[in-house]
Amino acid sequence: MEKAINRQRVLLEHLRPTSSVSSHSSQTHESSLSASICLAGGSAAYHRAAAFGDDVVIVAAYRTAICKAKRGGFKDTLPDDLLAPVLKAVIEKTNLNPSEVGDIVVGTVLAPGSQRATECRMAAFYAGFPETVPLRTVNRQCSSGLQAVADVAAHIKAGFYEIGIGAGLESMTVNQIGSTRQVNPKVQIFEQARDCLLPMGITSENVAQRYGVTRQEQDQAAVESHRRAAAATASGKFKDEIIPVSTKIVEPGTGVEKPVIISVDDGIRPNTNIADLAKLKPAFKKDGTSTAGNSSQVSDGAAAVLLMKRSLAMQKGLPILGVFRSFAAVGVDPAVMGVGPAVAIPAAVKSAGLELDDIDLFEINEAFASQFVYCQKKLELDPEKVNVNGGAMAFGHPLGATGARCVATLLHEMKRRGKDCRFGVISMCIGSGMGAAAVFERGDCVDELCNARVVQSNNLLSKDVQ
Repeated sequence: MEKAINRQRVLLEHLRPTSSVSSHSSQTHESSLSASICLAGGSAAYHRAAAFGDDVVIVAAYRTAICKAKRGGFKDTLPDDLLAPVLKAVIEKTNLNPSEVGDIVVGTVLAPGSQRATECRMAAFYAGFPETVPLRTVNRQCSSGLQAVADVAAHIKAGFYEIGIGAGLESMTVNQIGSTRQVNPKVQIFEQARDCLLPMGITSENVAQRYGVTRQEQDQAAVESHRRAAAATASGKFKDEIIPVSTKIVEPGTGVEKPVIISVDDGIRPNTNIADLAKLKPAFKKDGTSTAGNSSQVSDGAAAVLLMKRSLAMQKGLPILGVFRSFAAVGVDPAVMGVGPAVAIPAAVKSAGLELDDIDLFEINEAFASQFVYCQKKLELDPEKVNVNGGAMAFGHPLGATGARCVATLLHEMKRRGKDCRFGVISMCIGSGMGAAAVFERGDCVDELCNARVVQSNNLLSKDVQ
C-alpha cells in the first residue's frame, strides 16, 4: 500500500506546473522533467536525477560458448580468434558503423598485460574495426569483464564518447593460473597482504569453515547449477546470446586439424547428482569441503557488450536491451574473498536507489559453491531469482570474460520474462579480497506516462530546431 501511495505522489508531481522566468523554458522544463522521474515505475523508492535521454543503455550483448580449458571446443583457438567473433557480432547485428565506436575496453586477467592488449587490438582489426577506434584492457581479476562494461558506461556518462564496447576474454588453455614468481618478504609482517597470495581454493575453504557452509550444501548447489544450465540449453535459451565460432580442433596424436563450429557450452553435465559429487575428494585441503565438482570450471570464452546513450539509440532506431543503472566495487578480507558479493550487491543496489526486494533476477558468479551459498544466505535471496539458468559451476569461469558473459545472460533472460522482470544484478567475488556488482534495468521498461512525456519533449525540441 505504501508503495502505491508513493507511486501516486510521483505521478502527481508530473502535473504540477513549474515556475520559470519564461513560459517557453517552463514548458520545455516541464516536458523533460517527467522523463527522469516517471521511470520510478513499480518501484516507488526508485527516483533518478538523470535525464531520460542520458541513460546509458545496452543495445547488444553476445558471448561465445564457454568451453573447458585444454579439453573443450576452444582448446586450439588463440585468444584473439576467440574475441574477434563477439566484437564483430555486436556491430553486424546492430548495423552500426564500427568507426562510430569511441573505445573498446576488454577485461582480461591471466596473460601478460602488454601481450594481451596487443592481441585484443589485433582481434578488433579481425572484426572489422578501423585503426581510428582505440582499445585498452582492464584487470580487476574475476570482475574484469563487468569492470570493462562499467568503465565504458562511466565514460559515456562523462561525455568522453557516445558509443563504446565493454568486453571480456580469457583463454585458460593458453594462460594458466600460476603462483607469484617473486614475493616481497615484507608480506610476512602484514597478514592481509600475505592473505592476498592465498590460493583461491583455500579462501573457499576459509569461507566454508568460518560461516558454516556444509559439504552437502555445496554439492547441492552444484547439482542445481548443472540442472538449470542443462534445462536452459535444452530449451534453446542461450541461442540468442551465443555467437557460433568457426575454429578448429587438433586431433591429439595425429595433429590433424578438423574445422568445427562451436556454439554450445561444453562444461555442463546434465547427469550431475549428489551421490556422484559426494565421492569426490577435497581439491584444496585434506579435510576440506571444496571439490572439483562444487567449484567453477577452468574455461575459455569471450563476450562483448555494446553501450550508448538512450537518445542516440532511439535516434538510430536500435532496440534497447537494458539500462546500466549502477556499479560498485568493494574491499573485503582477502582470506575470505568469496564473501565479496554479499557486500557489493547491497552497495550497488543502494546506489541505484533501490532495495534488494526490488531486484527480480541475480547473476552471482559461482566461483566456489561455498561462497555462492554463503552470499545467498547472507542476503536472504530467493533461490528462484538467482542464477536461474545455471552458473559457473556448470558453464565454467573464464576469468576476464565472466562479467561480460553475465551481462548477456542476464539481459536476454530479463527480455524473455518481460514485465515481470524489471531489475537485475550481476555480482562476483574477486581474488585478493574484493567484490563487484552492477544493477541493470530491462530495456523496454518505460512507463506509458514517461513515453508520452518523452514524445512531447521531442516534439518541442523539433519545433525549436525548425
